[in-house]
Amino acid sequence: MIQRLLGKLYVQVLIGVTAGIVLGVWAPDIGSSLKPLGDVFIKLIKMVFAPIIFATVVLGIARMENMKELGRVGVRALLYFELLSTFALALGLIVVNVVQPGAGMNVDASHLDAKAIASYTHAAAQPHTFMEFLMNLVPSSVIDALARNDILQILVFATLFGIALSHIGPRARPVVDFLDSFTHGIFTVVGMIMRLAPIAAFGAMAFTVGKYGLGSVVSLGKLMGTMYLTCFLFVVLVLGGVARLSGFSLWKFLKYIRDELFTVLGTSSSESVVPQLMRKLENAGVSKPVVGLVVPSGLTFNPDGQCIYYTMAAIFIAQATNTPLTLTDQLVVLGVLLLTSKGSAGVTGSGFITLAATLASLGKIPVAGMVLLLGVDRFMSEARAITNTIGNAVGTLAIARWVGAVDQQQLQDALDGKVADEVQVEGEQPEATTIGTRLTRVADAHAGLQH
Repeated sequence: MIQRLLGKLYVQVLIGVTAGIVLGVWAPDIGSSLKPLGDVFIKLIKMVFAPIIFATVVLGIARMENMKELGRVGVRALLYFELLSTFALALGLIVVNVVQPGAGMNVDASHLDAKAIASYTHAAAQPHTFMEFLMNLVPSSVIDALARNDILQILVFATLFGIALSHIGPRARPVVDFLDSFTHGIFTVVGMIMRLAPIAAFGAMAFTVGKYGLGSVVSLGKLMGTMYLTCFLFVVLVLGGVARLSGFSLWKFLKYIRDELFTVLGTSSSESVVPQLMRKLENAGVSKPVVGLVVPSGLTFNPDGQCIYYTMAAIFIAQATNTPLTLTDQLVVLGVLLLTSKGSAGVTGSGFITLAATLASLGKIPVAGMVLLLGVDRFMSEARAITNTIGNAVGTLAIARWVGAVDQQQLQDALDGKVADEVQVEGEQPEATTIGTRLTRVADAHAGLQH
């Protein structure tokens, strides 16, 4: 029994996280030197990130029976992303006003040393207009986009290439077959990399605790507790409501993706589980085109945990520095964040850069107050990453249900544990079905019930 339990990936990752925390507390010097363990793991995942997204999107679209479905999925995904991002920003704003974690700190903003955040404020000062964002969607070179792991540029090219293969028809079959075999090979590599997840979690947590110490958590514990509470409320209330409306149990779904969630907990990166999350959603009956389009684009347009952090961090700084904000001011913060949270896609340190750009554009909340967040930002990144991952996964299922691109029986079997939930590393993978095929299945089942 114990041996079988220890064989589970999520148990191994949890052990790694615990061991990392212990090492970070008792031997901080050793712990802070183990950062490369987590960095190498994330680099290994990013190594296969671009080819998986490219091949998955191309295959999904090339096998589509109706190109109109592509537009339906894209438009509804964007609507869903904007709605959920607004909910996340608003919830963060409400909770931070109720709890007021920064009240009573009485920090004098003029005495804060802003040198520590100079790189973020400099990046925020660079012009990032909407037109520049649109221009950046088109890669100057496909190879360049793949080399830089630019998600949006890869999506644009993969979508165009998939549509082209679909129009070509039978002549494109050799390319589709090659990409199918290529995808199976890449997922085999992912399975190998995932065996290193417990070591990566150990190294990442040892570094975090060893470098920043638990003391920084205590000093700003109220902000951290508020952040974790808000993320919990968002997952239970908002995403739980979405799950109920979409006809599945949130708890069963979280249990189904528990390996990915524990990996995110250890690495503090939602990107570290994208390949295996995509495969699990396909195994749960979600159409390949929907998975290929929604999961990667959700990283950019649906960062629910990040949105919660933005509003909470902005208002926390105002509270800590005794900066008065009216209701109108706070609504302006929310409105600006609705735009800026989408405009920093693919930028390193985008969370801090977006926050700096927002505070600078408002002119009321001191940008130097961001120094207060440096000590605990790394500890809050786990909450952000896990919320982002859950939000993206639930969103993909909800959108698939919205467009009729999920096999309900296969989904139920997966959530009930009747379908293998591990990322496959050996053997043949079942060929992904198209949206049209899934719609046919649903129609056949309905007709059978009528007879």
